[in-house]
Amino acid sequence: MSIPAATYAIDASHSEVAFTIRHAGIAKVRGRFTEFSGEIVVAEDLAASSANVTIAASSVDTGNAQRDGHLKTSDFFSVDERPEWTFVSSSASGSGDEFTLAGDLTINGITKPVELDVEYNGTNVDAYGVTRVGFSGTTEIAREAFGITWNAPLEAGGFLLGDKVKIFLEISATKA
Repeated sequence: MSIPAATYAIDASHSEVAFTIRHAGIAKVRGRFTEFSGEIVVAEDLAASSANVTIAASSVDTGNAQRDGHLKTSDFFSVDERPEWTFVSSSASGSGDEFTLAGDLTINGITKPVELDVEYNGTNVDAYGVTRVGFSGTTEIAREAFGITWNAPLEAGGFLLGDKVKIFLEISATKA
């Protein structure tokens, strides 16, 4: 399959930005962000393609209001001082349905390079005549590299939160 060259807007109502983190050394806590937007430009030559995404840090939802409230504080996301996170791609490499999108991820005002492993899921025209493309993406970051260092020691050793955060994207985007 080849991705049709065009500019696409992320349809947040049909997409997901989610994450998992190890909790208490024995389980994974899952969460997502409910407010985000972005643009994907697919070029004839995949290497010239790009993506720009903005995430509202305050839209974090882990299914637990108390935990979400704590995540919004200066212990974690500092949403009052740094309300937006961004990803700006710098290159795309690979071919076919699977490729790597490299770029700069900014969380808490700290920018680090990341690579997203992306799978192109296809193109279709929806019931309203709108052309859509779909992508799945994954990456893993170290939260402490982005200044998210809060933690608590556990009685049996170790810490309450792991450093590795796995990020999962399910993106549906409409042709502009």
